[in-house]
Amino acid sequence: MENKVSSIGGQALIEGVMMRGPSSMAMSVRDGNGVIQTESERLKPRKWYHKVPLIRGVVAFGSSLYTGITTITRSAKVIGGEDEQLGKGAMSFAVLLGVLFAVVLFVLLPELAARLFNDYVYDNVLVKSLIAGVIRIIIFIIYLVAVSRVKDIKRTFMYHGAEHRTINCYESGMELTVENVQKCSTRHNRCGTTFLFIVMVVSILIFAVINWLLDLIFGDTLGNWSYPVYFAVKILFLPIVAGISYEVLKGVAKLPNNLFAKILRAPGLALQGLTTAIPDDDMAEVAIRSFVTVMRLENDANYPTIKFGDIAMQDVRKYVDNVLPDIEPAEKDWILCEVLGIKRGELAMLRTISLNEYKKVRDVCERRRSGEPLDYITGRSYFYGQTIFVNKNVLIPRMETETLVAEAVKEIGEREIDVLDLCTGSGCIALALSANTHARITASDISVEALEVAAKNLEGRNVNIVRSDLFEAFPISSFDIIVSNPPYIPTEEIQRLSREVNAEPRLALDGGEDGLEYYKKIIANASSYLRQGGKLMLEIGYDQAESVRQLMYMFGFGGVKIIADLDGNDRVIIGQI
Repeated sequence: MENKVSSIGGQALIEGVMMRGPSSMAMSVRDGNGVIQTESERLKPRKWYHKVPLIRGVVAFGSSLYTGITTITRSAKVIGGEDEQLGKGAMSFAVLLGVLFAVVLFVLLPELAARLFNDYVYDNVLVKSLIAGVIRIIIFIIYLVAVSRVKDIKRTFMYHGAEHRTINCYESGMELTVENVQKCSTRHNRCGTTFLFIVMVVSILIFAVINWLLDLIFGDTLGNWSYPVYFAVKILFLPIVAGISYEVLKGVAKLPNNLFAKILRAPGLALQGLTTAIPDDDMAEVAIRSFVTVMRLENDANYPTIKFGDIAMQDVRKYVDNVLPDIEPAEKDWILCEVLGIKRGELAMLRTISLNEYKKVRDVCERRRSGEPLDYITGRSYFYGQTIFVNKNVLIPRMETETLVAEAVKEIGEREIDVLDLCTGSGCIALALSANTHARITASDISVEALEVAAKNLEGRNVNIVRSDLFEAFPISSFDIIVSNPPYIPTEEIQRLSREVNAEPRLALDGGEDGLEYYKKIIANASSYLRQGGKLMLEIGYDQAESVRQLMYMFGFGGVKIIADLDGNDRVIIGQI
């Protein structure tokens, strides 16, 4: 397994992780609904001062302070809403407040505490500086221990651990999976905690030299002003301390993994035991999402940046493919089109979708994965140029049935004749005939639930809807043409069909032991309800043509024709009385 070198660093956020590369940054946060939201951006090209030793450390320190507060407040917005967002003025004030707090806690307070030892130590400025430095480190450790016990901060430290584990996983050459990430260490050589410890050590050395030089130059001439002057000079030298510490951190991180390097890294890594904690799997998933987003931005100039609340279409596609691996690509496209309300040709131009749209996609995919047909999920189907409302109470219209409609439209022509759509189900055949002919149409079915669906589809159409068990509700010699797509699947075969087909009403599928039960009933009685010269037009199974033909001949139908569908399978049979 080959180790990799990464220039990506990170930071823990409120319920999230920020990752930053040389030219891009990404934040991923798990919102209150458990959905991972991501925001990314491309960074401005680095200036000359980002490459100059010492200066680059000062710039990086200031930038990290501002970026840290900015990203934390952005993550808070995802968790707490718009009220959590800070303006630029408030952001700058927060950075200034953070710097002042650090100066008071880690510079002023240690210096004041060190003065308490003036009467007990040898009057040597270097010794006094060392005492102040040790106190500074002790305060720093106490501070970390105290904040690590706060519940919310402890969760942030867990995300800090997830950030380190993810980077370590990548640098170890392992695939970025939750399982692999959770095997890695929560400590990392380039951690900000290590940087702060280095700052403490470097400040001891730098401030000791400053104290010695000031004492050498001014001696006792400053009197009561000595401490304010010494303090002010140290504040001025803080950028130099940050710059030197940054170079030390980079140098130590690049050292080969030998005993000397381990000794140098040990204190910083030990302190990370206070600022990192073992993350749970959900936190690791968030860190991976942030890291992978940065990697994509770094490696692909065309990869889109997104804002919180938006999801990249590449990620949407990947999710759909993972959840529905066995579904045809065309249907996956239709899922997206249905949810987003766009045409299929527009999908390629779409770069991002909203979080609400993504949630709808996920809901549809989960239902689809369970075996629920897409038409039931969307409540829509398309048949012979018409949009059909469907639900679990009716059969989903098939393209093969359009062959039956096309033949019926030709038979009806321009005549204003009476047509019965027997076993109408959703009413799709009756609707298509109503839209394409001048016939007087009656739609019937035994199912009350199916007729409710048909009524919705046939609203506004001149179609008579009748509940009837086949012909029982009709007088004899009522129709010129009878069309029907009856149940024709043999009982034993139904269970061997797909989950999607088995989600449809069994009443509309089960054709009895041999699949011919309804053909026998319809053909045996249809002649009584057809006028002289009338025609019976039936959809049939691909292997039922000869059996149904014999039934038609048996019950007095002549001129029997069999019509194939677009796939070349026998699909429609027509007989005349």
